[in-house]
Amino acid sequence: MPQGVPTSVPDDGLTTRQRRNRPLLIVHTGAMKGKSTAAFGLALRAWNQGWDVGVYQFVKSAKWKVGEEAAFLALGRLHEQTGEGGAVAWHKMGEGWSWIQRGPEEDHAVNAREGWEQIKRDLAAERFGCYVLDEFTYPMKWGWIDVADVVATLRARPGRQHVVITGRDAHPDLIAAADLVVEMTKVKHPMDAGQKGQRGIEW
Repeated sequence: MPQGVPTSVPDDGLTTRQRRNRPLLIVHTGAMKGKSTAAFGLALRAWNQGWDVGVYQFVKSAKWKVGEEAAFLALGRLHEQTGEGGAVAWHKMGEGWSWIQRGPEEDHAVNAREGWEQIKRDLAAERFGCYVLDEFTYPMKWGWIDVADVVATLRARPGRQHVVITGRDAHPDLIAAADLVVEMTKVKHPMDAGQKGQRGIEW
């Protein structure tokens, strides 16, 4: 299995194994689709390694049924029944609010802050091996969650907890703190030809 070869080896006093096993902060940003899809694919790998997985959806409607949610909850049940993989927790942070701002902003901001406080508690308790903070860039962009607090908390998180954050317009300070940043850039999209999202591809 290809491991990849680093372009340089830092003089940080760590062994190859220690450096390889560092917990990563990963950001998937950019205007194109696929940010959450890639994050959930990574979470599948984490589950297969036996890591507990925590998903926190910040700005998709609580009524929106995504295929990944059903699949991961099924994997969570499989873990409970057989011990295979890891435990799965799926949290929706906004009761029916969308990344297109609708309704009273104060309610959305409170929901977002409460969700972030729960994540901080879970990080402190080392609850999961892999965290997916889906669409988490938006509450930071809108000022509902303090970027400095997010960066400081993630930098200081204990243990070996990998965190993946998705969403457009990632804050520069978050990008600077991350170990891996991907920007999804459109080359072509079916919507350019007037095609709407379709079952099995977008949800």
